[in-house]
Amino acid sequence: MSGWKRALDAAGVLEPGLRRDYGVQRELVARFRRTSYLAVRTLLPGALLPHVVVATAVMHHGDNLLDTGSRARRVEAWAVWERRVRAALETGRGDDPLLRALVHTVAVHPRMRAALDAYLDCAPAELEFAGFAGEDDYQGYVDAYSLPAFMLIGCLLGPDAEDGRYRAVCRAFIDGSQRLDFVNDIAEDLAEGRLGVPAGTLERFSVRREDLAAGRAAPGVRELVRDQVGLAEAALRRARAVSGLVPATSRPLLEVLVEVELLTASAVRARGPEVLRGSVGPSPVAALGVLLRARSKTRRAGVRSWGPW
Repeated sequence: MSGWKRALDAAGVLEPGLRRDYGVQRELVARFRRTSYLAVRTLLPGALLPHVVVATAVMHHGDNLLDTGSRARRVEAWAVWERRVRAALETGRGDDPLLRALVHTVAVHPRMRAALDAYLDCAPAELEFAGFAGEDDYQGYVDAYSLPAFMLIGCLLGPDAEDGRYRAVCRAFIDGSQRLDFVNDIAEDLAEGRLGVPAGTLERFSVRREDLAAGRAAPGVRELVRDQVGLAEAALRRARAVSGLVPATSRPLLEVLVEVELLTASAVRARGPEVLRGSVGPSPVAALGVLLRARSKTRRAGVRSWGPW
């Protein structure tokens, strides 16, 4: 029996049609989030793996709807998707593989319902995003969209009883990760007519948006990149506190997510003004080292993941 089939058994996904629905999500996630999927399949126990895969697929599908096409098209596409999700949750029946898998995951992990409702309520904030005037606007975006989106997955990995500390650490992680994405993706975002670095920050470093859009590495760009990466790293280092707040089953994965983001931050800092020509990822060798050490840690702790290394 394959590791994925054992994971489905452990997660309580037993009906043949439903197993196929989960399999579709696994294939999608493995294709568009290769590094994350490798970490998830390597570090999570089977009982969690299929449900985290589904939560990731929901988040990715939502991102695609919110980011693709004209604003009118995005608004319409999101409204249709939101109605379908809410109807599936109310009736307990989905009309496609993703919704059927989601309904089952919510039934197995009822606390995901609150996270999903919050995400559906807040996601339209992404439709309004074109940029930020200042730091307060950026932080508002993290609260309005980035954190609720991450908590689709975060709620499955956290403690059963939450006193607010775990959510605060999740916010620190997504603050660092989102800021890092915005500075790393300057070129891609500007090509789509938006910029995630606040206008006030550009002004502070005497950098003009027109220069960034033209790929001109003005004198302040290097300092701008260093500043934003430094803020991202500070938030990600605070997120390391997650180790003491979550069950042993999800601790290695969350630790890896934080450390890989810190590796990405180092790569972005080293790239400097060259981010205007395209984004950069973490060193594959360093990322693999982080994953291997975490895998060894899971074995010592007796946590069995779903598949062979």
